[in-house]
Amino acid sequence: MSDSTSRVLALLNLLQTHRHWPGRELAARLDVTDRTLRRDVERLRDLGYRVESVPGAGGGYRLEAGTALPPLLLTDDEAVTMAIGLRLAATQGLEDGEHTTLTALAKLEQVLPAALRRRVNALAATVQSTRPEGAVVSPEVLGVLALACRDRERIRFDYVAGDGRQTSRTVEPHSLVSGGRNWFLVAWDRDREDWRTFRVDRLSRVFGTRVIGEERILPSEAGEFVRVAMSSIPTPLKADIVMELELHDMQERFGPWSRAATAEGPTSTRWPIGGESHQEMLFALAWIPEGVAYRVEGNDGFADFVREHGARMGAA
Repeated sequence: MSDSTSRVLALLNLLQTHRHWPGRELAARLDVTDRTLRRDVERLRDLGYRVESVPGAGGGYRLEAGTALPPLLLTDDEAVTMAIGLRLAATQGLEDGEHTTLTALAKLEQVLPAALRRRVNALAATVQSTRPEGAVVSPEVLGVLALACRDRERIRFDYVAGDGRQTSRTVEPHSLVSGGRNWFLVAWDRDREDWRTFRVDRLSRVFGTRVIGEERILPSEAGEFVRVAMSSIPTPLKADIVMELELHDMQERFGPWSRAATAEGPTSTRWPIGGESHQEMLFALAWIPEGVAYRVEGNDGFADFVREHGARMGAA
């Protein structure tokens, strides 16, 4: 492969990984002059790729969507990851997901080299997924949100909260998280000036503003952030755990999960828990450190459930 061809492929790979590249940074990455970069961009355009030039001091290049799908440039690892992701996506609550993702997978695996196909099959044999019980979401909406997260593009959408209230939101997306039952968008809410989570199935009329948001740092890992946010949502079943552990000590041990805990006395802490079922609530008790005494209050049904299962586990 000639040096110029290799360079054009490297340029295409860079354009596919970011929404916008400043011209000087792109030229520096490829170790070429601005003139050579412009010539390579023209070669991509001749091949059917819509590369838009943005003039001005902050200008550069971006790869725009077109009316046809030109060939994608994937590394071996990206191709394998995409194939495995498509197999898992068929079970992840996407609208018409099984049919759409499996037909896309068939087209991708048809062009995979034999060595990569063997890697895909080997990984697929060990990666398992369960079908979530939550609402289905549109793959189109997920795709728009994924691009907005990648490019830090500010977006607007209509949102229906858990209590039925309808609002219009303007956010700077950070991450998409599959929470088992539902998909969640983690984003900086510009109106509330704080991080928020949004259930993707409750979003509608998603609109990209083409404005790049600030680079912000999420206070914790995205999946953990969603889990903590979900723990603060009212649940059908509730109970209080009063443990013989000083509040500050409990907060250090439990981290963000101790947000609702309060001091019960000088040496004890009251920790409210909740869940969709008694089985789900029982999992919270496993967090209590070994040797710390505690009691269940506020829910006789859950107390009976704990008593019964405690006896069964002890017998086992």
